[in-house]
Amino acid sequence: MISLKSEREIEAMKKAGELLAYIHSQINEVIAPGITTWDIEELSHKIMKQHGATAQQIGYNGYKYATCASINDEICHGFPRKKPLLNGDIVTIDMVVNLDGYLADSAWSYGVGEIDDLSKKLLDVTKKSLYLGIEQARVGNRTGDIGAAIQTFVEANGFSVVREFSGHGIGQEMHEDPMILHYGHPHKGVRLQEGMVITIEPMVNVGHWKSTLDDNGWTARTKDGSLSAQFEHTLAITADGPLILTEKK
Repeated sequence: MISLKSEREIEAMKKAGELLAYIHSQINEVIAPGITTWDIEELSHKIMKQHGATAQQIGYNGYKYATCASINDEICHGFPRKKPLLNGDIVTIDMVVNLDGYLADSAWSYGVGEIDDLSKKLLDVTKKSLYLGIEQARVGNRTGDIGAAIQTFVEANGFSVVREFSGHGIGQEMHEDPMILHYGHPHKGVRLQEGMVITIEPMVNVGHWKSTLDDNGWTARTKDGSLSAQFEHTLAITADGPLILTEKK
């Protein structure tokens, strides 16, 4: 069942989104060779607590951390750890903030120190694909329009779109209908309506799109060992077009 949000609910989610965007801005300030993803975990959790928010991921199906921290060939759901990041790494930090019962979800990929040209292209293509998907998030369009825009751009640049994970509706629950695939065909899927709030979160691989799951039951990584990146926003479908709730100021 798809839940349509009121203006009041969207505004409440926007406040959560602004806090989440602020956390990412602080991560961007400190990310460098030698920092650990555990440092980022502690920083993120500290800022949430300072603003009266909680980490929605903690306790979700037994997950223990405020953030997911996925490095290099890890696609998503990597655990934060105390191993220092190295110059040239790519790390994706994903989190869901709960502020006064309303949620916002955003992931960002960061280059650590000096990254090579292939990594730069991967980050650039993945981020641009997110915004191309967002452009399609308009009343009357369908979820397939979002996925097709992303897939077409990514594949034209020689990369692949992960298919085992998707975006989703969000509100007072972390995962709601509809599912937002990052591949597919135009004019197919669920029709977008005013009041829907969704995440668009393409995960893009340098190599093949297939993934494998680590023994911890959470961390997905590329099956061929290639690099992966992800960018994600929470956004509302409005009469005036997509309204990004997790945009950095």
